[in-house]
Amino acid sequence: MDSEKTINPPSGFLAFVLFLVLLAVAAVCLFIGEEPIGAAVGVLSIVFILPGLVIVNPNESKVLTLFGKYLGTVKKDGFFWVNPFTVKRKVSLRAFNLNGQQLKVNDSIGNPIEIAAVIVWQIKDTANAVFAVENYIQYVNIQSEAAVRHLANSFPYDNLEDETATITLRGGAEQVSLLLEKELNERLDRAGIEVLEARISHLAYAPEIAHSMLQVQQASAIIAARRLIVEGAVGMVEMALNKLSEKNIVEFDEERKAAMVSNLLVVLCGDRSVSPVVNTGTLYH
Repeated sequence: MDSEKTINPPSGFLAFVLFLVLLAVAAVCLFIGEEPIGAAVGVLSIVFILPGLVIVNPNESKVLTLFGKYLGTVKKDGFFWVNPFTVKRKVSLRAFNLNGQQLKVNDSIGNPIEIAAVIVWQIKDTANAVFAVENYIQYVNIQSEAAVRHLANSFPYDNLEDETATITLRGGAEQVSLLLEKELNERLDRAGIEVLEARISHLAYAPEIAHSMLQVQQASAIIAARRLIVEGAVGMVEMALNKLSEKNIVEFDEERKAAMVSNLLVVLCGDRSVSPVVNTGTLYH
């Protein structure tokens, strides 16, 4: 199949004026009694001139074929006249939005997830769009679904279970979108279609594991928070011991240091407010 060939046919206004003149001549001939001539002129104008008139709207095109042969594509908007025996097929050059349906697939580590994408595309080669595939709109729908499924199978949802993953569906939105756009352009190039933008519009765990994975995420968040609390508490205890030692406020042996560290860590790391206790004795009594 040859690639697109753009043609610029002559203006249709002159042909339309000729059509009106021939109709007038046919009417006059019929009026004066020259029926055969009038009929012939009328048929000539209707069969050979009128069918060739074509209107092309902005951001539209007309793909022309003559007896099974591709003649070219009219992309310039306006009023034209072409061979009246050509088959004229309208192809829109506007951008289309495809709001993909939610698909239930498995990510790269086998977790069932729900995913959907929004895709913006337009036709860049009208010849391939019309002749290379049976139905280019259906072709876009099917190939887009296949690309989204392949993308979901290639990466994990997040790195809770795969900490070595450099790209995840949830955390690497920009990279995932670029990869999806690239794969779609490769798949749709056969149909002369260009993908302008592709974005993940919906991403979630499947309902049957959503509650379990939420618990995993909550546990991970709690562990991360505890880690920060402990790191901060250890730093504060170290600072307190150093300040007390520098100013010679009190001297600690190893046992007293251990007791103070234990008490401070309990106070700093506890979930609830502590109740102060005044010790009027000594550490040993």
